[in-house]
Amino acid sequence: MLRTSSKICRSAFTRSYATTPSPHALVFLEHRAGIIDSGSLSALTAAEQLGGKVSALVVGSSEHVQGVVDQAKKFKGVTSVLHSSSPQYAEPLPEVLSPLLEKLLSGADSSFTHVVSATSSSAKSLLPRVSARLDAPTISDVTSLEHDAGSGSTTFTRPIYAGNAISTVRAPSSIPIKFFTVRGTAFAAAAASDASEAEVKAVDPVEVADPPTVHVKTTIAKSDRPDLGVASRVVSGGRALKNAETFEKTLYPLADALGAAVGASRAAVDAGYADNSLQVGQTGKVVAPELYMALGISGAIQHLAGMKDSKLIVAVNKDPDAPIFQVADVGLVADLFDVVPELTEKLKK
Repeated sequence: MLRTSSKICRSAFTRSYATTPSPHALVFLEHRAGIIDSGSLSALTAAEQLGGKVSALVVGSSEHVQGVVDQAKKFKGVTSVLHSSSPQYAEPLPEVLSPLLEKLLSGADSSFTHVVSATSSSAKSLLPRVSARLDAPTISDVTSLEHDAGSGSTTFTRPIYAGNAISTVRAPSSIPIKFFTVRGTAFAAAAASDASEAEVKAVDPVEVADPPTVHVKTTIAKSDRPDLGVASRVVSGGRALKNAETFEKTLYPLADALGAAVGASRAAVDAGYADNSLQVGQTGKVVAPELYMALGISGAIQHLAGMKDSKLIVAVNKDPDAPIFQVADVGLVADLFDVVPELTEKLKK
């Protein structure tokens, strides 16, 4: 594994301190219909590792915000919860949310030193938008961090080149607010604690007149199986499964027998075998389950980037030279159409 290092030096908006400030992280908590996303729980854990205060920010419609606040204030390490409700926040859009974050961070009484979120599609648009307005950089997909209280600098690691190299990035104290997103599989989810009870504070929304982007609709693929992003077991299929019908008929019974989520390679998704929400890889979801089964997947570098941190990787492929065998803990050179039905039957007994 290659490692590279770099240092970010950027003049941001002026904020003067007599001494190096103690870390105070603002964590953007994403939720859907009142249920906090698992990636945001990992972001809370990352924020706690900074060693200072942790404030959670909850936005949304009045229908859901209070329920999320009640959950957030009980998470270990959270010292305060800020919340803002508005019809405009019912389906949060970066163009609508960025003025609220900018107001929170640029106020004279703001003490935030870090802004944290999960590496989600929404956050990858929101955080850079706000950081650019404040003339500060954003570090994405962080897998580890360390804050030096003496110098006020924070050192991050993040994968680059599809995970083939690890970049070490140090953001010095000259950057008063450090923005970063975290890879959910690299940090444990924050745990709720009955002993925790954070301070709760309402924040006035910042209404955006005539927003340039309007939410039209959200389409979610429904399944009784575990969510791919947080499942402890994943069964994935590739282009070798021939078509959508064969993909479903072959993989789904095995996944059900294992209590696993179903994933797919980009080739399988592009061919129409599986929904885009099931794609695992550099341009899909990054997973790190206890068990990852790669069936008929050659192991292109883009796919490996999304699953190679899995605890146990099992690969089945007819090609003995398939790259997937280089990262597999258990490999079987065989026809998946012979192996999978037999394995499914044995698991059902």
